[in-house]
Amino acid sequence: MKKINKVLVTGGAGFIASHVVDLLLKKGYEVIIVDNLYSGYKKNINPQAKFYENDITNFNELSKIFEKEKPDFVIHAAAQIQVIYSLENPQFDALTNIIGGINVLECSRNFNIQKIVYLSTGGALYGEPEYLPADEEHPIKPISAYGASKRALEYYLYLYNINYNLDFVGLRFSNVYGVRDDLKSNRVIPNFIKSFLENKKPFITGDGGQGRDFIYVGDVVEAIILALEKETKDKFFNIGTEKIISMNELFSSIKNILDSDLEPEYVEARKGEVQQIYLKNKKAREQLGWKPTTDLNKGLEKTIKWFKEVFNEK
Repeated sequence: MKKINKVLVTGGAGFIASHVVDLLLKKGYEVIIVDNLYSGYKKNINPQAKFYENDITNFNELSKIFEKEKPDFVIHAAAQIQVIYSLENPQFDALTNIIGGINVLECSRNFNIQKIVYLSTGGALYGEPEYLPADEEHPIKPISAYGASKRALEYYLYLYNINYNLDFVGLRFSNVYGVRDDLKSNRVIPNFIKSFLENKKPFITGDGGQGRDFIYVGDVVEAIILALEKETKDKFFNIGTEKIISMNELFSSIKNILDSDLEPEYVEARKGEVQQIYLKNKKAREQLGWKPTTDLNKGLEKTIKWFKEVFNEK
């Protein structure tokens, strides 16, 4: 594989991808960020990267950026990522995740990108699992528009590979959390922490018995860089911890770290929410040489510390 000189990162002002940008720059790569700042923040943008404020659904402007910058590789992170919002606004979800994603693939084809790393999903992709932990061969039956749209682009990656020889790796993440997560997000960890910091009862949907696999953002970023740099036999990899925790247990962990006496408020279960899911990561261990290293409690402590700092700045 050609030496990686320049990497274009879509969504590079966002939660996960801004950390990816930081590590790429640290490793000596030149980085181009494309982000519309819909869910990303200017404060997340590393000043050493070149930034274009542009929406991936704008194909003409995106093409101009590719033509001007001539990146060697692409990390495609830009997406609509809210499961509940995807059910309320499936057209917007599809516009961003499918049409926007195809625009990135078409630019990659037109400008001879050597490889694209796609940030997919695992937790929302497989649907209610038939067995656990879910591996990459598990039947794919998403029950949210978000899961369906992320799966759709996996199909497009495959056809661009077969028809145009565009190399790719797709990474299917479990529930990512950590520093720079969005206070406005409806994901469970930001919601819990924000409620505690505002001295409001955090809400738990259903009975709180839903199980999830939470992975720290630093571990995810390592997997992304390995996927960019390594040749692999397979194209899709689960990135998770192979551990599961219920919402009730997660609530207790955060409550203990914050030394709070607040109790949760239980609300109606959400549509599109899988009850139990965690991912088998054997392929990533074997082919990427990756493994998760951040214990959940340690990761939560780092995340809470950062959220406190941000909250105090408000």
